[in-house]
Amino acid sequence: MEVVPVDGPAEAGALVADIVAAAVTAGARVLGLATGSSPLPAYAELGRRCRAGEVSLAGLDAFLLDEYVGLPPDSPQSYARFIRDEFVNLVDLDPARVHGPDGSAPDPLAEARRYDVALRDGGPVDVQILGIGANGHIGFNEPGSSLASRTRLKTLAERTRQDNARFFDRPEDVPRHVITQGLGTIREARHLVLVATGEAKAAAVAAAVEGPVTASCPASVLQLHPHVTMVVDEEAAAQLRDLDHYRFVLTHKPAGQGF
Repeated sequence: MEVVPVDGPAEAGALVADIVAAAVTAGARVLGLATGSSPLPAYAELGRRCRAGEVSLAGLDAFLLDEYVGLPPDSPQSYARFIRDEFVNLVDLDPARVHGPDGSAPDPLAEARRYDVALRDGGPVDVQILGIGANGHIGFNEPGSSLASRTRLKTLAERTRQDNARFFDRPEDVPRHVITQGLGTIREARHLVLVATGEAKAAAVAAAVEGPVTASCPASVLQLHPHVTMVVDEEAAAQLRDLDHYRFVLTHKPAGQGF
């Protein structure tokens, strides 16, 4: 795992965009997309680069991490809509090649199984962008999730529902269930790029990077993956015990090594 401290969200977004662009240049064909506020600067920067002709995502497939159960794809709060508005409309991805679980499917259990097969058949994901919840979740793998879990139906923790209530008219409107890629599914991606910004993420980042590997902090499973880049701004990095070491390693990174 490589921890990359940066000054703020804009710098985090630029670095994540650099990583995606380098992967595309090297032949990547599948992207994994996360929702939430942390990846937004990266999505905006990739949009700018696409418009400037600096990078093209045409011909790639993309897979979403998760979706609320009970929301149709065009719902303003659905993650399919979020990705369309905040990323797909900014770049040259073919919308027909952006895949996600159907939250309005009549049988969510069957839909989760279908989506896991789609990920297996369409993957592996070359670069998976991740965020992290204040309780350490990635995707919607809440504390207690199996570290080997597959795409499945999950019940949201109340803290997660409270954190996401700002996107809904009323707190009680936040769905209680989601379809999410499992921790085992996420770990099948070739390169995991987690971006975290803001002081609210500091404790979760420290637990994920420097704590034990435990289902109590689902993001700690990233310690078991061979290629993880953690892009964290100063606020999100504030509780890292070995922050000075991570800065030292970044300063002395061998020329041409990349991320």
